[in-house]
Formats: sequence, C-alpha cells, structure tokens
Amino acid sequence: MSQPYYDSDLSDEEWQQIEPLLPPEKPVGKGRKVDLRAVVNAIFYRADNGTKWRALPRDFPAWQTVYGYFRLWVKLEVWEAVNTALVRAVRTQAGREADPSLGIIDSQSVKLGQKGGEEHGFDGNKKVKGRKRHIVVDVLGLVLGCYVTSANPADVKAAPALLVWVIEQFKRLVKVLADQGYRAGLIRSNKRETRLAK
Repeated sequence: MSQPYYDSDLSDEEWQQIEPLLPPEKPVGKGRKVDLRAVVNAIFYRADNGTKWRALPRDFPAWQTVYGYFRLWVKLEVWEAVNTALVRAVRTQAGREADPSLGIIDSQSVKLGQKGGEEHGFDGNKKVKGRKRHIVVDVLGLVLGCYVTSANPADVKAAPALLVWVIEQFKRLVKVLADQGYRAGLIRSNKRETRLAK
C-alpha cells in the first residue's frame, strides 16, 4: 500500500486473519473500487486516535466511504464476528480451549463530551453523566461481549441481554462472576426462566 504507516495499521498477518471475516463483494453490480484493508486501517486509526470521521488523513479512502463500510459492518455484526474469531485464536495460542467456560461481567460509567449523543443519562451511584459500558471478559481479560447503555439503568437490566448474546457465541460458558449490582437481577432472571421452562 502507498499510505504511510500508522501505529494502528494492520500487519500482513493481522490482515490475513481479518480479511476472510469481512463480507464478500456482491456478485452483481459495480465491482468494489476501494481497498478494504485501507478501510479497516482507517477505522482502526479513528478508534485509536479518537478523531472525527471528517478528520481522517487524506491518504485513507474518503471518510464517507470509510464511514459507510463501518455502519454497514455494524449492521451486519461483522465486528462481533471478528472479535469472536480473534478471542478464539488468542485463547488457542495461549494453550486454552477456544471457548471460555468462565466469564466476568462488570460495568463502567463514562462521561460524554459536550455534544452528548443519543444514549446518555446519570449514574447516581458513580455520579457520572454519560453512558455505561457493560463488559464480559474471560480469565485472560479478552472481551467476550460489550453492551452500551445510558448511564442511569441499573446493571441488572443490561446484564441478561448481554449474557444471552455472549452465551450464544461461546457455548462452553457455564459460569459468570458478577458483583452485587448484577447478582440479584440475574438470580431473579434465572429463576423466572427456570419456571417458564417447566
């Protein structure tokens, strides 16, 4: 590629792992004219540097093209597929089973910038106005799933949706460690599901 090297650019080995997980080119219509590796590098550059889409360096494809691919891949859940594949690869490389049997869930409230955004609220416990990230990790600290809400809902309300998705991806997962903020709701949810299953 002719673009300069950025710290966030994919190595050849990393690109070989990610490329097969991206949607193939459509069999009909105009052929793809953009280099997908440059698109992924631009997305990673933005994530690494926190820049606006419009502020992407000019040696990447047009920001509108990069943003279009990013939104499409969000809709198609490509990022989740990439993360799941990479978690399995890293775990296997570390000598573990590809799918974890134990997870850990917790949340983090983060302040928003001045413009705010669609999802924002006030976390009364942590005194933070913004959003809340609910994250499930394995024992290596690899992210198995993430769910973003406004800051005000209690942890127990976000946990079931996130955990259902994580368990669908990682079938071996049988135990999740959680603090008190999650436990009460998860126990109630589990009892309700058990009653419904009878």
